[in-house]
Amino acid sequence: LKQVFNKDKTFRPKRKFEPGTQRFELHKRAQASLNSGVDLKAAVQLPSGEDQNDWVAVHVVDFFNRINLIYGTICEFCTERTCPVMSGGPKYEYRWQDDMKYKKPTALPAPQYMNLLMDWIEVQINNEDIFPTSVGKCKEK
Repeated sequence: LKQVFNKDKTFRPKRKFEPGTQRFELHKRAQASLNSGVDLKAAVQLPSGEDQNDWVAVHVVDFFNRINLIYGTICEFCTERTCPVMSGGPKYEYRWQDDMKYKKPTALPAPQYMNLLMDWIEVQINNEDIFPTSVGKCKEK
């Protein structure tokens, strides 16, 4: 069971913020508040004087890293044979559509669906138009 919850085991490399940048400082502040046992609502509240888009970007990347860590712990147990359908229980089946290879919603085995999903999220996070690395330059949607 220890190997399942190895916090260094991830599905993909962990995304990091460049030390010395404002986003790195925001990330440290977010981590400190989440680990301090404070009220969750207060922990995610925008710090005074900070850009809301930068604050959201930090949390999106952190959420991606956490999901990546969780998925990394189960991916060897969820194979195309053991998880032939991406589902949310017996009533819900998720289908993949990306307007490139999968033009219509397509049933896929869970590992394939997760690989495509994590690839898509990583592309979004790495897109400078959506998540610019320069502080204060996030576009409002």
